[in-house]
Order: sequence, then structure tokens, then C-alpha cells
Amino acid sequence: MSKEWSASSWRDYRALQQPDWPDKDSLDETCQAISTYPPLVFAGEVRTLKERLAQVSAGNAFLMQGGDCAESFNAFNAVEIRDKLKILLQMSVILTYGLSKPVVKVGRIAGQFAKPRSSPMETQNGVSLPSFRGDAVNDPSFSESARAPNPRRLERVYFQSAATLNLLRAFTSGGYADLHRVNTWNQDFVANSPQGQRYARIARQLTDTLKFIDVIGINSVNASVLREVEYYTSHEALILEYEEALTRMDSITGDYYDCSAHLLWIGERTRQLDGAHVEFLRGVKNPLGVKLGPKTTVDEILGLCDILNPDNEPGRLVLISRFGYEKIGEAYPPLVRAIKKEGKSVVWSCDPMHGNTYSAPSGLKTRSFENILKETKQFFAIHQAEGTVGGGIHLELTGDNVTECVGGSYNLREEQLAERYETTCDPRLNAAQSLDMAFQIAEWLRGGGANSPLSQLD
Repeated sequence: MSKEWSASSWRDYRALQQPDWPDKDSLDETCQAISTYPPLVFAGEVRTLKERLAQVSAGNAFLMQGGDCAESFNAFNAVEIRDKLKILLQMSVILTYGLSKPVVKVGRIAGQFAKPRSSPMETQNGVSLPSFRGDAVNDPSFSESARAPNPRRLERVYFQSAATLNLLRAFTSGGYADLHRVNTWNQDFVANSPQGQRYARIARQLTDTLKFIDVIGINSVNASVLREVEYYTSHEALILEYEEALTRMDSITGDYYDCSAHLLWIGERTRQLDGAHVEFLRGVKNPLGVKLGPKTTVDEILGLCDILNPDNEPGRLVLISRFGYEKIGEAYPPLVRAIKKEGKSVVWSCDPMHGNTYSAPSGLKTRSFENILKETKQFFAIHQAEGTVGGGIHLELTGDNVTECVGGSYNLREEQLAERYETTCDPRLNAAQSLDMAFQIAEWLRGGGANSPLSQLD
């Protein structure tokens, strides 16, 4: 890595997973325009998130990160945004209630429009075209014009992200997230499910508690914690021209922040120590995530810590494991031990989605809820065994009743996948499966048994 960092120093390094833009002049013009637009997030918000993540690294809070695999230009309306927020609020209520600790809520939203791909080309019926890389780059329709990378789409990413953030801020501070509304967050198809009924029992208990504290004079009017929630945004910092265009110097501290999101992460395919993505993100002050797969070595993970968090600041670095349920037991513990031995301050989080993807007989990509849960439980068991903090979970999920992952309490089967398979990229947990995960995680971490508050809801 170069000693001198700038927002453009990444250009001297090899950048993987970048679109093959056919019109570089158009790319430059678009990013120049974006660089003049207002920031999407603010440095003070980012610093607050870092403080919250420091609490997670110490075991005093839990990180819940989730949302779409890839956001879509077509699924852009107030109901979609509200329901994405709603499912994270519901899951957070379950986790807070079960774990007796605050939950840091981070959405994969307002910027998650680009995706890395295993192959630059896709072939259908003997025709090969560029792979779909997310709506930031091209269109999922399989035609030559649709698949041509178009840099003008980056400007639409900015404006859609801005509108999404505007609505999220309204929801989280304008009364929708008020705990007094906890009973109204249950959608019909979830309310009629076993996990929806368990959630309703938690909601009733919270409502009874809120009635009591209302009586003694603590209410939504004089206690903002009851009516507002902190909600942060995140996405994979993949298209570096876009990220550079939204990087700003903070007028208070003089530090640089990537103002496209509160938290940015580097993917498994772009975390090279001498790569452009690591070079770019080492210079911004946002909390950073790094995805780690089963081929990650001890030297690589220690090198990433040294480069991305040289001052060993709590809350700066989130290491996100994505091993697969069959590999995590062997490949993950050596990395945890190495970080512990060297005294590195990190947040450990589990992405149990990406290592457990497979193709059903129909050809649709899917994931098994049971395998997702197996990896999640192994992740927390490893941290308990090593005396370290398993700090959070990173899930691809939606508030909709989609049929993309098999299993769960509804026992969704492979032959049902086509009923509502709506993702533009990877399969997501639906709302019922997401609540399933929240209950399972909370119960497992509390050890279950008669002393678990969740066990008494059955």
C-alpha cells in the first residue's frame, strides 16, 4: 500500500469485479456530477455507528445487518422500503427481548445495487452476454442492449438511495418505529404463522410494560428512545468510481468519509491486500466490513487488520464469515484464534447465506434454512469455545412473502420455489423465515431452557 492516501489513489492498484464500461467519457461525466451532489449520510452519523459497533465488539450489543441481496430499480416504492425496515424492527425486538442487550440495526439498503459475479459472461441457449452485475451497471433482462454496462445508471443509484434514505429517516424518527406500535408491525401472513404468534406475545408483554411506564410519566413525548430508532445503511463498496465520487472531507475533523453509506464492506472476491478496494477503503473513516471465506489464511486476515485498522480502534472493523455449514467448523477457528492472540479489536459477524447456496432441480438458486441455521449455530459455538465475542448476523432477507429459500417453520419445498421467486440475484429469507432466524438465534445464545424468556412464549 502507498504511504500517501487520497480518494483516487486506488486507481494505481488492480481493481477486480469492475464493469467493462464501453463509454469511459460517460462514466467520468456521471461521476463528476455525483461528486457535486450532497452526501447521502453524514460524518456524525458514521461516528455514532462506530461507537455502537465498539459496544458490539465488547459483547454489550448485538449487530443485526440485513436486507436485499441486490436492490432493484423496479421494486422502488414506499411499501417496499417500509417492509424492509419493518422486518429488521421485528427481528430486533425479538433479539433485544431474548438477549437483554441493545441491537445495532444496519440495513443492506440505499446503495446495494452492484454485485460481484463468478463469471463475467452468462450463456443462455448458446448466446453469451455480460453477466448481470446489479441495477447500478446493467439490466437483468437477457438481451444485448440490456446487459451493456451503462454508467448513467449510477446517477439513478444516487437519487434512489437519497429518496430511500429520506423515507427511512421519516419512518425511524416520525413515529412509525415508536415501540407503542410494536403490535402493528406484524404482517398478516406472518401474524398467522407460529413465529408470528410468538412475536405477538412479545408485543403484548412490551405493550403492558409501556402502559406501566406511561403511568409513571415516561412516554413517547418526553423519551425519544421510545419513538425513534437508530438505523444505519450499508452496501458492498464495489464500484470504486461511484464510491470515490461520494467521498467527502469532514469539516469538523478533516477526515475523509465515504458518504454513500454508514458502513461499507469489501467482498470475498475483492479483499486482496494489494488490491484497489482495500487501498480505497483504508483511507475513509467509516466502519468497514470484510467478507471472509474458507480459503482465508491467517496471514491475510492479520494483514487486513493491519491495513484497514492500523490503530486497532474498536468498532472500526467488522469481519464477516461466509464459510458454509460444512466448512466453518474446520476453517474458521484458526482465524479467530489468530485475531485473539494478536489482540486485534474486531466485530465478528456471521453471513450464513453465501456459503450455502445451491441449485435446485428446477435450476433456481436456493438456500436451505436448516443449513443457514447450522452455520449460524456453529459460528456462535466457536466463539463461545474460544472465549471471544460472536457479535452479530448478516442476512439476505426481505419483508415480502417470497419463495426463494427452502425450509423454515412453513417447510417451504423446492417445488414451491417458482411460486414467488422474485430476487434479481441471490435467494433471500422471507419474512417468516427471518423471524424464525431471530427466535432461533436468541434462544440458542440464551441457552434455551426454563430461564430463557423466549422459551416461556410457547
